[in-house]
Amino acid sequence: MFQSLKEKLAALRDRLTQGPEKEPEKPPPPPAPTEVPKPVFKKKKAAAKAIAAAAERPVDGEKMAGPRPQPPRTEMGRPAEKPEMPTEASGQTEKASHESSFATGILGWKLHESRLDGLLWDLEVALLESDVALPAIEAIKKRVKKDLLDRRVKLGTDVAEVVEDSLKDAITSVLTDPVPAESKNRKAPSRFDPPFFNEFIDKKPKPVVLMFVGINGTGKTTSIAKICFMLQKQGYSCVIGAGDTFRAGAIEQLEKHADKLGVKLIKHQAGSDPASVAFDAIEHAKARKKDVVLVDTAGRMQTDFGLMEEMSKIERVAKPDLVIYVGDALAGNDAVNEAMAFNKAVGIDAVVLTKVDADAKGGAALSIRYATGAPVIFVGTGQEYKDLEPFGARWMVDRIFG
Repeated sequence: MFQSLKEKLAALRDRLTQGPEKEPEKPPPPPAPTEVPKPVFKKKKAAAKAIAAAAERPVDGEKMAGPRPQPPRTEMGRPAEKPEMPTEASGQTEKASHESSFATGILGWKLHESRLDGLLWDLEVALLESDVALPAIEAIKKRVKKDLLDRRVKLGTDVAEVVEDSLKDAITSVLTDPVPAESKNRKAPSRFDPPFFNEFIDKKPKPVVLMFVGINGTGKTTSIAKICFMLQKQGYSCVIGAGDTFRAGAIEQLEKHADKLGVKLIKHQAGSDPASVAFDAIEHAKARKKDVVLVDTAGRMQTDFGLMEEMSKIERVAKPDLVIYVGDALAGNDAVNEAMAFNKAVGIDAVVLTKVDADAKGGAALSIRYATGAPVIFVGTGQEYKDLEPFGARWMVDRIFG
């Protein structure tokens, strides 16, 4: 994951620290052939005319004057302009401005604003090609421009390192800083305070209720099993509620995971009310002193308003401590649109990104975080229960910049 984004940002950094390509020098033109003077033949007639002209005398009051020298003229009859000779200082200034992206002085180097604007456009294109949504791109560009514009850096400093640090800070800020969002775009702000998931579980009164939402095919059921496996390794007892009563085979699939993990599965018949399944799972956990309840819900498209209303009902009945959105890293900007719809319906507190071991471009993590204000807490890196890694800003930046 992030290989595409890594390559594009590395290429952009190199372009920023190097001047534009120089044009190949043109060979000097060959010297013009010298003209051989033609011999002058003095004819008798010409000699006679010259003698007659010399014998003429001017009229009184007139002074003898020869023909005035005329300035050289072009083929169109206009006077030829005198060519300006370039000075040495002007030539050096022009050469320096073309060869470098930076203006240097006593205090160090400073990036040209016109050069930065062009490179910010290249940064935008690189991020768009890596599936980063436009609002997140604008936030990154704003941070980079604020950091580099009019900034003085001591002479001798590694320019590439300065630019890379600026890109790192911009990406980190998008992943960690609070995201301003209108209340109409999300039901409630995120209740998860990163970076440690186990600390959140430990501080909450038991049982802690986790509700999982997302569309079909993102790996939601497998992610529930992975998180259950991780919690068991940390010493927590778990109960799973099979709230996906809509999709055929969903209960059986979750039951196989529960059997492998050795946890209790609360289920009803297919087509029954999923809110009642969530309620029974929570009551069972309270009676048996269980630590965590993981509630599955039916995968549904964000455009299915009937099913989205049903999911809102589950959220009202279960009153989960966290609503976790499970998104597909391969979906790109489609995952962003899905997450925004779920955020508006039930309020997303945290995000799990699946299939990052495949050829994901890496932009979904930045986009979902900025679009919903909810942090990405885990990434799925395989099909095994152990293939779940904690996610954080440092985790992503390290993989992008090596």
